[in-house]
Amino acid sequence: MRTRSHRPAALFAILAAAAALGVALGSEYWGGLVPCALCLLERWPYRVVIALGVLALVLPWRPGRAVLILTVAVFLAGAVLAGVHVGVEWGLWPSPLPECAAPHFVAGTIAQRLAAMPALPSKPCDAPTYLLPWLPVSMATMNLLYALAAAAILTISIPDGTRRRR
Repeated sequence: MRTRSHRPAALFAILAAAAALGVALGSEYWGGLVPCALCLLERWPYRVVIALGVLALVLPWRPGRAVLILTVAVFLAGAVLAGVHVGVEWGLWPSPLPECAAPHFVAGTIAQRLAAMPALPSKPCDAPTYLLPWLPVSMATMNLLYALAAAAILTISIPDGTRRRR
């Protein structure tokens, strides 16, 4: 009797998340793109997916399948974060992160104002970053589509709750 394994789906989740992080880090280090605070936040679901995928690999079938279902939810959470970022880029709403807003200086001396400035300037979250200049799709939009596609593929590839004979 052969059973369907959950391990290929777990391996897919790990590789899909690692690829997303690889593109993000590669575009930063080799492409010279500067991530904003929302971009950095959008990387966390992929890190969680990698951890869950490794956990699903080592667990037996039933708990591993449950972890993979949770992994789909994490991919969808990543899509929600990317959707928030896309909305900020399109001007539909302000960023929920204070790091994305320009600093507000209150009264004080010039020295106090300079001390309150961040050490490194950050990229504003409402300024889209394009990986490919000839493709007018921002990195946040690509992340949204990628996270939704990864969640859909993972959902399809998780074996159903019954064991089958082959």
